[in-house]
Amino acid sequence: MKKTVVINVVGLSNRHIGEHTPRIAAFQKEGQNRVIKPVLPAVTCTTQSTYLTGKSPQEHGIVANGWYFKDECEVKFWRQSNKLVEASKIWDELKAMDPDFSCANLFWWYNMYSTADYSVTPRPNYLADGRKIPDCYSFPAGLRDELQAQFGDFPLFKFWGPRTSIESSQWIADAAIYTDKKYNPTLSLVYLPHMDYNLQRYGVEDARVHKDLQEIDAVVGQLLDHFEGSRIILLSEYGITPVSRPVHLNRELRKANLLGIRVERGLELLDPGASKAFAVADHQWAHIYLNDEACREQVREILQSTPGVEKIWEGEQRNEVGMNHARSGDFVVMADQDSWFTYYFWEDDRKAPDYARMVDIHKKPGYDPVEMFTDPNDPLVTAKVIKKLIAKKLGFRTVMNVIPLKAELVGGSHGRMPEDEKDFPVFLSNMPEVDTPKQVEATEVYDLIKQHVIKE
Repeated sequence: MKKTVVINVVGLSNRHIGEHTPRIAAFQKEGQNRVIKPVLPAVTCTTQSTYLTGKSPQEHGIVANGWYFKDECEVKFWRQSNKLVEASKIWDELKAMDPDFSCANLFWWYNMYSTADYSVTPRPNYLADGRKIPDCYSFPAGLRDELQAQFGDFPLFKFWGPRTSIESSQWIADAAIYTDKKYNPTLSLVYLPHMDYNLQRYGVEDARVHKDLQEIDAVVGQLLDHFEGSRIILLSEYGITPVSRPVHLNRELRKANLLGIRVERGLELLDPGASKAFAVADHQWAHIYLNDEACREQVREILQSTPGVEKIWEGEQRNEVGMNHARSGDFVVMADQDSWFTYYFWEDDRKAPDYARMVDIHKKPGYDPVEMFTDPNDPLVTAKVIKKLIAKKLGFRTVMNVIPLKAELVGGSHGRMPEDEKDFPVFLSNMPEVDTPKQVEATEVYDLIKQHVIKE
């Protein structure tokens, strides 16, 4: 078997490969140069699971970055157990072919309690006093200690939130190189999230993105240099496209008295188990769950009449997009190219739940890209953040409630099928070009990776 590395450069598309990415542009000319027709929804967990299993979402079960856990009546995002993926992984098949095969997974998702040989993934410490301390999880367990002794604590707050930076991708790249030197795995999977941030904040045409492209190109170059002589794949999960219209599906359902709302201390919480119908939003995709079958026609009419909703699938129609799975909503909906779906369910910002103004990816019943912003209309917001960070470092319990409730700030999104192939994810490789289509299905990435490992 041939030593192979798969470098996942999030958000990379042909629209961005050029003068600001000289290392990536040069690599693109070396061998295989394809685009990937995205799986739907084109979001992190679904796409990665499709690449690593070769199956559709209705086969592997990862129908979004989060979904409604019907047995618990709770919406949960960003779970971490690999047992949630209901299909065999590529490393399982390759190890069955050759027991000497080994795999290192650096930050691809569902990376805990996996059958991969080596793994590293974000895992903060949640202390009894409410503080969240940056940390990561690894297998073997001692690898985490070695990496953090060598490179410092995993920069969690640079990985997601208003303070994101190249530091998180650099840390992951350094960890990948360290892991490769220590264990020499046959297959390395490396996740570089940096381009996910400002493309969503500001949109694809904003000049501030140029610096991000240069930064991620340098990190990719470092990995290309280290893995020289190996088979190298550069790919992405999705392309990010401009948006300007947030669509609040839960507010539309609330107008029809379909949402269950619980009031605690004067603040509102979505109560999914007590709702007749509710939406779980994930970028440009949403699952609509029904607890009361009698309201199906009413919900369909609401969705059909909501501006920004382009396509609706229900029941057996979900087979058309590989979404006919027990975890999926009774309806799955896709936004139009200018829109994305929020999780917002309150009608008065004064009654928004306390977590709405915080980075809290586990409590929110949907994905929230506004977590990458602080309030642009608050001139003291930077001073407030510094004050809160100092208090936190001193051990005081601190609420980091600095996230605005302004969904219109978001400039880019993903999840739907892009109109332009230039916004499709890419598949680049240093293996010689073969006579296969320039556009491949997301499910075919599995076999492409496999061929890199086994082909002479």
